[in-house]
Amino acid sequence: MLQWEIMDKDELERQYSPRQWSHRMSGDEVINAHVTSLKAECPLLIYFHGGYWQFLSKAESGFMAVPLVSRGVAVVAVDYSIAPKGNMDLMVSQVRKSVVSIIQQYSHISGLYLCGHSAGAHLVAMVLSTDWSQYSITPQIKGAFLVSGIYDIVPIISTSVNEPLKMTKEIALHNSPIQLLQQLKVSSATSEIVVAVAQNDSPEFRRQSEDYFNALKSLGMKVTFEDVPNTDHFNIMENFVDSDYYLTQLLLKMMGKD
Repeated sequence: MLQWEIMDKDELERQYSPRQWSHRMSGDEVINAHVTSLKAECPLLIYFHGGYWQFLSKAESGFMAVPLVSRGVAVVAVDYSIAPKGNMDLMVSQVRKSVVSIIQQYSHISGLYLCGHSAGAHLVAMVLSTDWSQYSITPQIKGAFLVSGIYDIVPIISTSVNEPLKMTKEIALHNSPIQLLQQLKVSSATSEIVVAVAQNDSPEFRRQSEDYFNALKSLGMKVTFEDVPNTDHFNIMENFVDSDYYLTQLLLKMMGKD
């Protein structure tokens, strides 16, 4: 006969009641403390990968998680239908819907933050420029990191990058954040924005970042410009794996986790 089979009903009940075995506090107290700890709010960062809207995926986007999660930040990487399967209108629509879907699933968010690199920075800027009246909720985006991004995509039409995208000038114009500044001012008036660019980004990438920063500044937005020394278009983002990296520290500070 097994041990549990010789126990009376009260003892069996006690054996299978975990709350009665905590040495830290009473049964009711330990349950209440457990529920409270699970409901603890934390900042949420949504990351949008780069790849010129045609490469990479969320599978390569977990590198930021280690230094952030260890400091109490939830990190979510999102996918979108890269070209040629997806076009620019579809990708922008998808990332906007992703933000809405994610915050509906995460009920204990102390602050919503966005980060994107290169094409991902463009998509973050498009999210910031969203007319949320068309959606079920209006996300309260506290901050955004735009890293080596493109904010006027019209020049892309004349490059090989556009071969799988097949953008017309009309499509490029209405998907260029630099054209949507007034909507951004309405939708993201209280957002803190960091526009970062690598020292060794191309002159055009650097110009785009500087122009977008100046445009946001002229709107009265809370925006800062970070010209990151000794970096190129790639390691400016790769370095986020390091908790001591300048931009990682800046991001943690924005979230109140420094």
